[in-house]
Parts: sequence; C-alpha cells; structure tokens
Amino acid sequence: MWTLSGFADEIAPDLDEQLALVTELGLKYIELRTAWNVNALDLDDAQLRRAKQALDAAGVKVSSIGSPIGKIKITDDNGPHLERMAHAVKVAQFFEAPYMRIFSYFIDESENPDDYRDEVITRMRDLTSVAEGSGITLIHENEKEIYGDIPRRCLDIVQAVDSPTLKLTWDNANFVQCGVHPFTHGYAMLSPHVDYLQVKDARFADSVVVPAGEGDGEFRESMRAFAADGFEGFASLEPHLQIGHSLGGFSGPDNWRAAHTAFVKVLRDEGIDYE
Repeated sequence: MWTLSGFADEIAPDLDEQLALVTELGLKYIELRTAWNVNALDLDDAQLRRAKQALDAAGVKVSSIGSPIGKIKITDDNGPHLERMAHAVKVAQFFEAPYMRIFSYFIDESENPDDYRDEVITRMRDLTSVAEGSGITLIHENEKEIYGDIPRRCLDIVQAVDSPTLKLTWDNANFVQCGVHPFTHGYAMLSPHVDYLQVKDARFADSVVVPAGEGDGEFRESMRAFAADGFEGFASLEPHLQIGHSLGGFSGPDNWRAAHTAFVKVLRDEGIDYE
C-alpha cells in the first residue's frame, strides 16, 4: 500500500486553502514546506501551533518536512546550518513527521562537483548525526545543481554516510533535468536505498516539468519497478506545473488537481494500491 502526500503549498499560500483541497482529494498527509509564505523552519511558535491546530482539525498528518537543509553553497560556513538542522529536527518532531527532506549543497556550475566530494560527505555526516536518535529519517533528494544530482553521487552519499537515519527520496523529473534516464540509469543502483517518492515528470527537450507519466522520466517503468520490488511508503506530489525554482514551486489548485489525477491514473493502470 502506497500513501499519497504532497507539497500542499503549491496549491495556495494559505494553509487552510491547502488543506481544503487535499482533503477533498482524499489525502491524509501533506509534505510541509511553507505555510502563509513562511518556510516551515521559520514559523514562529504561534504559527507552529496554528498550523498544528489546522492540520488536526482537518484530520491531516505530515509525512515529511520539506526543508531547505543542504541548500546552501558548499563554500558557505556550515556551522549556522547545523544549528538550523537542530531546529529542523524539533519542527519535524513537533509535527510528528517521520521524514525530513535534505540536500547535498550547491556546487557552482563552473566547478566539478566531484572535487568537493570529501567536504560534502563530511557535511552530510554532520547533518545526519544531528538527527540520529530523534526518530526522524532524513531523505536526500536528487536535485539539480547540488552534489547529489545524478545516481552515482546519490549512491556515494548514502553509502559513505552509512547511517539508517539517512535514506534517499526519488524524483524522476529532477533526474531528467540533469540529463539522466531515471529508470535505465538509476533504478537498480538506488532503489535499495529509496524510502520515499517525489512525484513529478519532465521533458528532456526543454526541462519543463509535466504531470506524472507525461514526460521522458520513465515514470511508469519506475513506479512499476518500485511496486514489484515491494515498496511501501509515501509518494508525494510536487507538481511544479506553474513555477519551479531552487527553493520550491507553485502550481495553483487546478494544476495540483491535474497532477493528482495523472498520478492516480498511473497507479490504477499499474494496479498499485494506494490510500
């Protein structure tokens, strides 16, 4: 059984509007990234309580904190970022979220990411150590412009850190935007380490994000394989159908609904049970 979730802040800035649509669609979880245009890690105490009350009233839980941890330059001071990581863990615990999304640092496009491998691994170990024992599983997202953008480097991170606290989240569209055929060149390598799915697709020709199964991301092949291999976990919609950028995206309610419809069709066509 797969459990649907999603970045509800792509519906609308207001949390109540987000929850209205996801509950209409039958979702019982969201991935919390922003509410009222404020990042989850920057919500003050009153906003945190307000958000928790809204979620509880709607009967919706948080599958993951969609944090920006690891989205700083590899040359930036990591000390303040570790402090932010400690706060992020507390936020995840407050919302009883089992997962938190993280990244592996921006690398300037003029430089070779492999030149920063040792520094990245050191920082990823440090981030992971902050979360160990917290009950939160960190999931590294394959994102363009960071060290862990392609399958080889994603595998390197999770194997080098070698902690049950750090797993991978799988994003077909992001691989396409890095010139990778996700299933052909990434699935066998990464699937044993994948704990979470982020749902979007993209085209090679222009890197534009499209609904699940409508791009070049070998989306159906990937979902079919995860199901055949016994994946059971969260599949989180991140539509990016109107705006997509390094710190998030926006789709609007109609596009978010369309993204949900497209993914549900893939699940039904493949005979994958979901809730």
